Amino acid sequence: MLKLPPPVWALFYLIAAGIVSALYPWRTALVDLRFLWIGIAITLVGLAVAFSAANLFRRRGTDIKPTSETNKLLVTDGPFRFTRNPMYLGLTIFTFGIALCVGSLPMFAVPIMLFLTVTFVHIPFEEEKMRRQFGPIFDDYTHRVRRWI
Repeated sequence: MLKLPPPVWALFYLIAAGIVSALYPWRTALVDLRFLWIGIAITLVGLAVAFSAANLFRRRGTDIKPTSETNKLLVTDGPFRFTRNPMYLGLTIFTFGIALCVGSLPMFAVPIMLFLTVTFVHIPFEEEKMRRQFGPIFDDYTHRVRRWI
C-alpha cells in the first residue's frame, strides 16, 4: 500500500465512489447532501493547505516523496506549525469538499477512507523513518505539534 501515494488513493476512492454514486441515484432517492458553494470553498481550502506545504518542501530543498531514503531537513514551520501532516490534511479536506459538491453518500466515504489509509498505513511508516533520521528533534516536534489538527 505504501507504493501508492495518498493522492493516488484519493483518486481511486473518488472514482470508486463516483461509480457507486452513478449506479444508484443517492441524492434523489435518500437525501440531497449537496452544498455546492460551501463544497467549492472547502475544496479550495484543502488545495491551498496541501500545496502550501508541498511548496514549502520544495523551497527548502527537501524530498516530498514519503518513501525517500532520507530527508535533508525536518520542516516545522509554515503549516507544519499546526499539523505534522498538512499535505494529508489538505488532501482529506479537498475530498470532503468534493463530497459536498457532489452530495451523494458514497462520496462522503472518500475522506473517511483516505483518513484511515493515511493514518494507519502512511503516517506510521513516515514517522518511524523521521524518528530514525532526526531522533530527539523529531520526538520534540511530535510532542509540540499534533498529527492532524
